[in-house]
Amino acid sequence: MTASQAWDPEQYTRFEAERAQPFFDLAALVEPGEAMHVADLGCGTGRLTAWLHGELGAAETVGVDASEAMLELCRAHASSTLRFERGDLATWSPVEAFDVVFSNAALQWVEDHEALWPRLAAALRPGGRLAVQMPANEDHPSHTIALALAQQEPYRGHLDGYVRRSPTLSPARYATLLDELGFERAHVRVEVYGHRLPDARAVVEWVKGSLLTAYRDHLPANVYARFLEDYTGLLFAELGERKPYFYTFPRILMWGRKAK
Repeated sequence: MTASQAWDPEQYTRFEAERAQPFFDLAALVEPGEAMHVADLGCGTGRLTAWLHGELGAAETVGVDASEAMLELCRAHASSTLRFERGDLATWSPVEAFDVVFSNAALQWVEDHEALWPRLAAALRPGGRLAVQMPANEDHPSHTIALALAQQEPYRGHLDGYVRRSPTLSPARYATLLDELGFERAHVRVEVYGHRLPDARAVVEWVKGSLLTAYRDHLPANVYARFLEDYTGLLFAELGERKPYFYTFPRILMWGRKAK
C-alpha cells in the first residue's frame, strides 16, 4: 500500500462485515502472550486494530497506514496504549522490534515479497509472531477483466503500460519462506470466503473500494469514469445479472512464531 493511494473509507467499508471475517480468522491464529507489543500494518479505520489490541491484552499497539483519510478515522480509537501513525509499508522498518506483526489485507499492495518477508521477520523479537492475510483472487473475472481492459487502448496509453498485478506468492512459497527465516510451527492456508451479494452489480462496488483504486489513481478522472463504465459492461457480460450473486474470494492466511 503506497502513500500515493487515496483510499475512500466510505467505499471500502461498504462491505465491512464481509471484509472483517478474515481479520478475525487471522487473529484466532495468534498465540497470546504477556504484555505484548503489537504492530498492525495497514490498520485502515482502526476499529479492528482496537479490537485486536483488547483481544490480545497488548501492552502497546501501533497501527500503521499510508492513508490520511483512514488515519483520521483511527483517532477515535486512540488511547494511551493504542496509537496510529502514517507509514509506507514498502519501507516500514521500526526502531524497536515487536512481539506481534499483524497485517490483514494490506501487504498485497507491497511489491517484492521475497525481500519484504525478511524485513518483517527482522521487525520481530525472538519468539515473536507474524500473522498475515492477503487476497488471492486474481483468477476471478472481477480481476481478470480489469487487467485485460487496462492493456487495451485508450487506457494502455493513459496508464503508460501500468497494470495492477498482485505480488502475492504461492502458499507453498510463503511456507518455505517462513521456514527459511526461522519461524517455528508455521501455518499457511488458503480459505475461500463466499459472499452472497445482492446482485452482480455489487461486485463492482466491492472492487471500487480495493482493486480499482489502483486504476483510479493512475487515470484522469474522465478517463477512469469511462474505464469503470467499460469494466462494468464487460463484467456483467461475464457474470450475468444474477440476483443474488455468490462472490467467491480466496485468501491466504499465515502465521508463524520466530525461533527464540
